[in-house]
Amino acid sequence: MKSKARLEKRGKFLTMLCTLIMLATVVGIIAMVAAKGLSVFFVDKVSIVDFLFKSEWSPSSVDSSGKHLVGALPMIIGSFSVTLLSTLLATPFALGAAIYMNEISGNRGKKILQPIIELLVGIPSVVYGMIGLSTIVPFIRSFAGGSGFGILAGTLVLTIMVLPTITSLSVNAISGVEQSQREAALALGTTRWQTTYKVVLKTALPGIMTAIVLGMARAFGEALAVQMVIGNTTVIPKSLTTPASTLTSILTMSMGNSIPGQLENNILWALALVLMLMSLLFIMIIHFIGNRKKV
Repeated sequence: MKSKARLEKRGKFLTMLCTLIMLATVVGIIAMVAAKGLSVFFVDKVSIVDFLFKSEWSPSSVDSSGKHLVGALPMIIGSFSVTLLSTLLATPFALGAAIYMNEISGNRGKKILQPIIELLVGIPSVVYGMIGLSTIVPFIRSFAGGSGFGILAGTLVLTIMVLPTITSLSVNAISGVEQSQREAALALGTTRWQTTYKVVLKTALPGIMTAIVLGMARAFGEALAVQMVIGNTTVIPKSLTTPASTLTSILTMSMGNSIPGQLENNILWALALVLMLMSLLFIMIIHFIGNRKKV
């Protein structure tokens, strides 16, 4: 009995220790990014308004009034553009695939398609970037002109990347709908499509919304694949086919070339802080949807 009690205490201690380490890690990361990101505003005296709403990006230069050119608006617009467009493109296909796997094809279709979706989730982002660089960029260059790099190329690559994420989570949401609800709707005389549209999708809507938000979160934080096809020009894009940049692409390109403690490095941490705040916002939205589902 004593050995069992001792074993149980050790188990509790180890799980509590793991939880505390995870909690400390998360708090430490948030505190570090916040401290370094805010230092550019409090130490280097950069204006938050200039950072968020100006479009000239050249941290090592100053304008005629002596202010550093640190306008992040082009990258913010680029990040939101590729995220929203890729989510809009991917969601109908993901939802269609989820409905087909759950409501039409039966178990056989699900057994075949589910491993394919999981395979797409596991492919490294650099592979998606290489595919985009060798196929999507030349395709856009041939049919739309220009260099082929830009928001459109980044959007198409991200669409392929977030598609399996939204599909997989939508499949789980739809499969969680009780079979008795389908049978009750059919017993009332509704057709199969009416049951799917008015009962199944309506019931699974919170889970589907969570899938879409998680897809957006992945698209917003993706760096390498987007960097390879978007062109990485820090100007506000005039069209979908002109080179642009995102917060993540500038971070991955510039962080290794800056010196810690200097303004050029601190402003990159400010970009990282924007990314982290957006991730926290996505998580809050998911929790809000989850709480509404429980109610």
